[in-house]
Amino acid sequence: MSNRPNQNPTVGLVSLGCPKALVDSEQIVSRLKSEGYRLVPSYEDADLVVVNTCGFIDSAKAESLETIGEALSANGKVLVTGCMGAKPEEILKIHPKVLGVSGPHQADAVMSSVHEHLPRPHDPRIDLVPPGGLKLTPQHYAYLKISEGCNHKCSFCIIPDMRGKLRSRPLGMVMREAEALVERGVGELLVISQDTSAYGVDLKYQTDYWQEREYETRIHDLARALGELDAWVRLHYVYPYPHVDSLIGLMNEGLILPYLDIPFQHGSARVLKAMRRPAASENTLQRVQAWRQECPQLIIRSTFIVGFPGETEEEFEELLDWLRAAELDRVGAFEYSPVEGARANELADPVPDEVKHERWQRFMEVQSEISARRLERRVGGSEPVVIDKLEGDVAIARSYGDAPEIDGQVIVENPGPVEPGDFIDVEITGSDAHDLFARRIDDPEAPLA
Repeated sequence: MSNRPNQNPTVGLVSLGCPKALVDSEQIVSRLKSEGYRLVPSYEDADLVVVNTCGFIDSAKAESLETIGEALSANGKVLVTGCMGAKPEEILKIHPKVLGVSGPHQADAVMSSVHEHLPRPHDPRIDLVPPGGLKLTPQHYAYLKISEGCNHKCSFCIIPDMRGKLRSRPLGMVMREAEALVERGVGELLVISQDTSAYGVDLKYQTDYWQEREYETRIHDLARALGELDAWVRLHYVYPYPHVDSLIGLMNEGLILPYLDIPFQHGSARVLKAMRRPAASENTLQRVQAWRQECPQLIIRSTFIVGFPGETEEEFEELLDWLRAAELDRVGAFEYSPVEGARANELADPVPDEVKHERWQRFMEVQSEISARRLERRVGGSEPVVIDKLEGDVAIARSYGDAPEIDGQVIVENPGPVEPGDFIDVEITGSDAHDLFARRIDDPEAPLA
């Protein structure tokens, strides 16, 4: 129990990993707050610490284990949850003093452990939790998780083993959360899941839903409903299934942002097959070109893996050629890293580390040139932007083409009286390889570039 007289017990939380893990953390802190626990920002001020771990790749595991160790050294009472908790023996072997371990998306288990080791306060003040729950993001944007788990069996990934198969949240539940967030001032909803474009298909199809055929889905219905809210709607983790084509129409209607985050991963058909990805490279390239023809302002971001086991120099060059042809706006790349339990570990011909790094550098050089060209085309146009923060006489903002923390920025000089979360219209005055530069304009009817 708390050693602070006449005060409710305190809990500290460390959230590691991706936005989906952050949403899990938001659920945990919302429940803690609703039961009267006080949330504190330091190990020393906490009666108990919860560490939400990431276990996707070795470097993430190392960071999680290091953070657990820091919490134990500074506090001594630590609960562990999250993706790495799917294999508790790995944590307990190194940190046997943790009070309990639970897996991802297990808020109930976390709360049970909290109650066991730090009994809940009497007469909890449930009105302390705002509609939509507590958020760990800035007040003007929030992640909206629409499903959990994934039905894919990509050879490099163990997320389905940690988070299970696809489980879509009911549309009504998602909309109630989204409406509550917008009512309290959230101006941007970032829609996330493991497989956003598969939202709802688990209600009818359980297997093989990604094949090249038409099938029932509800992502279009959800996107249209979200688009009726007074907020930007940004879609992340969208696989390029055929029915994604229908979302482009919603972008042209102005209901959702003309932005797609699609994990293409590679441009070689043979490597994609070895990765067990659900789409061939030539099909996705044709689809990108069709989307751009229908919606010229569309921004596409993606991630790729270089140095996958067996990747030849010719196949890497094929990836570069695909990248040049696709001209994606925002791109990240990773050097392949073996993940314990992944099927790709059994593949022959691993690529040496020095070759992987050299290919990564070449990949990023090509993409930097593409990004610079794409951004330069927007110079001279006018766009709405959202202010993220102020730095002296400069406002750090984002356009419709920039997701927070992963894409570029719009740097607005002398923006006038603005606050984080404000939307203003700007003229794009310059660009570099990653960011745009702008000045504020007073015309509220200024069109998108």
